[in-house]
Amino acid sequence: MRYAFLVETYATERIKVVSVWSEFRDEDLPFRPRAGDPRGRSVHEQMVHQCVSEDLWLRNMLGIDVAAPPLPSQETRIEFIRRYTEDSGKGLAALQAKDEPWWEGDVKFFDVARSRAWVMVRRMTHTSHHRGQLMAMLRMLGRDLHSNYGPTADTGGLMQNHAPTIYAYGSLEELVAGESAGGRKAKLPGTGAKPVTERPG
Repeated sequence: MRYAFLVETYATERIKVVSVWSEFRDEDLPFRPRAGDPRGRSVHEQMVHQCVSEDLWLRNMLGIDVAAPPLPSQETRIEFIRRYTEDSGKGLAALQAKDEPWWEGDVKFFDVARSRAWVMVRRMTHTSHHRGQLMAMLRMLGRDLHSNYGPTADTGGLMQNHAPTIYAYGSLEELVAGESAGGRKAKLPGTGAKPVTERPG
């Protein structure tokens, strides 16, 4: 199917979302980029936004209703992870069943008409944008970062220096089980002796 790559990308995006959430600690949820400035969402507000926004896009633009509340009854880190994992899994299953004419059909995107394939690309870039904000907040908090796309400073630095890609968990199932048990992330080697940026110092 011509649009299978979109479904495959969404499948990996949902893992990336909860992987970043798993890097925070429970006490990090009130943290925001600049203390006292509500213009920058807190970690908690980012998790709420991801769940609510994706639910609205799926239902109102793509016509996919996962028949579940977008937010957990208890808004804790692990409950956000469980809720989003379950709901996005249902969304993924619905997307896997769609054919090419469905993807090519136009729907309302705010005040314009766009194909469902176009809307899905926008949905994933929207998610990626907010995930990037959260990864910057992890650095502000001094937290370690496993791979989300490729190597990080904590997995050894730059790709050109052959730093490895090390994911926190091998699958969503492992992540939920590991975080429910207090955390079982893959060990990180750290930066090593080589620079972790192209412009060190």
